[in-house]
Amino acid sequence: MPLFVVPTPIGNLEDITLRAINVLRKVDVIACEDTRKTAILLQRYHIHVPTVSYYAHNEQRRTEQLLERLRRGEKVALVSDAGTPGISDPGSILIQAAISEGFEIDILPGATAFVPALIHSGFETHPFTFYGFLPDKKGERRETLENLQFHPFPLIFYLSPHKAQKHMADILEILGNRRAALVREISKIYQEARRANLGVISSQVEAEGVRGELVLVVDKPPQQVLDDDQWKKEAEQMVTNGISQKEVVKFIIQRYPVAKNAVKDWLIQVRQKIDR
Repeated sequence: MPLFVVPTPIGNLEDITLRAINVLRKVDVIACEDTRKTAILLQRYHIHVPTVSYYAHNEQRRTEQLLERLRRGEKVALVSDAGTPGISDPGSILIQAAISEGFEIDILPGATAFVPALIHSGFETHPFTFYGFLPDKKGERRETLENLQFHPFPLIFYLSPHKAQKHMADILEILGNRRAALVREISKIYQEARRANLGVISSQVEAEGVRGELVLVVDKPPQQVLDDDQWKKEAEQMVTNGISQKEVVKFIIQRYPVAKNAVKDWLIQVRQKIDR
């Protein structure tokens, strides 16, 4: 029997396919990220199938139990709280293990948050790069962003509401003040898309806070930054006028879509020239 990977709605419970409902009705067990949240969906569509929890902290142990059920010929469905399992949600370990044992994997098409968010942004939709959640540790997060600094395509990040402010501050500082769209609560009552430069959106999040499921789409680096020396001239003039390097860097990255490290490197050259 195959392992069924079943996407679930990311907001509105009506955003589920007829096929997904039929599959969930016919399986022997449903592995859920949170059985309480999945129960709401199952009740809505009168699905009476046993569920077991399958989340980050029991993923390894539960994988072996679910594989044993597949070996016995049972039909197993895997769902997450919202969207497609394996995309920034538990599931990849079970899927890989099932594939390695030769089980068929039937992955149903369905809801995922990053595609609607990308379209909401109004940016070019092809090509793009989906990253997902950034690392929690600041050093790892900043290293990741530095590696993405000159990536030529729009970048898509998932954000947790209580971490959004500090993550967006790092994104702004390292990637520069690019165009961005913060899309919130996709397909829910309070769905919204904030479209502005990263500096504006980051300031709004810092001042007002933010709630709900968040997707941040950051546009690709604007080509004109690589060809235009305007910010360099302005930065050099500010240093000549006695403004501190810290203030110059802060001003430039908020005004121009340029990375912090690029401004720092330029200021080192300016300082050397002034000191001669």
